[in-house]
Amino acid sequence: MTHAAPRTVRRERPNFLAGFGSLIWLFLVGLPLYVMLVATFQSRADYAANGPLSLPRHFTLDNYIDDFNNGFGQYFVNTVIVTVCVVGIVLLLVPPLAYAIVRGRGRLTSGVFRLFLLGLAIPAQAVIVPMFYVISQAGLYDNLIGVILPTAAFAMPVCTLILTGSMRDITPELYEAMTMDGASPRRIFFRLVLPLSRSGLSTIIVFTALQAWNGFLFPLVLTQSASTKVITMGLYDFQTEHGVDIPGLLAAVVLSMLPILIVYLFARRALVQGLMGVGGK
Repeated sequence: MTHAAPRTVRRERPNFLAGFGSLIWLFLVGLPLYVMLVATFQSRADYAANGPLSLPRHFTLDNYIDDFNNGFGQYFVNTVIVTVCVVGIVLLLVPPLAYAIVRGRGRLTSGVFRLFLLGLAIPAQAVIVPMFYVISQAGLYDNLIGVILPTAAFAMPVCTLILTGSMRDITPELYEAMTMDGASPRRIFFRLVLPLSRSGLSTIIVFTALQAWNGFLFPLVLTQSASTKVITMGLYDFQTEHGVDIPGLLAAVVLSMLPILIVYLFARRALVQGLMGVGGK
């Protein structure tokens, strides 16, 4: 009768170097956040006297209240309108376009796809002058629509590339099975393609929302009045000839980043999965 050799339990040694590196990374990321958040609860005089690393001696919410009294609410609403409209336009146009590119076999389809890929190589700064002329001639200057349309147009090439990569991951057998069941292309699109492209759709929603929310060039060139200002332009109001209201500015930054941060926290997993499918078959 043979006895089995006792199993040796192998204990992994703790990786102190990785832990130390993580602490350094946490410090590098956490320090700017600490400086930003703490400054928003200090008065301008306390911040100037005590420095950015000090704790607030007199806790106050006046910076947030002053932001809304100075028009931040209007800038916030304008930014929400621009972001929602841009995301809506992209979701309305890109999924059918990506579906036609993936399922199409003609030269026209491949030519349209190449045209959109060409759009990736054209920066907005290179066409801002003709864009200004077109928007002005269309009567959309100093109008939120004049910001929405070019923002959506410049987001579409990347979104098309992402979504075509996601749709190409759908196996041909699924298309063939629905076709044999008598499903029309429209039904295949709504019942098969869209449900299986949720990660790609989530990716383009987050990407487009980020682009629209943080957009600066188009609002700078295509708007001028206070009623059409967005958040990125409204942050200029905290800079005067006498200096910069740093606590008020940082409070506005915190308020402006909260909505898009919430969107990212809920969609981050789908965002990563969608980007992994960009280089699809």
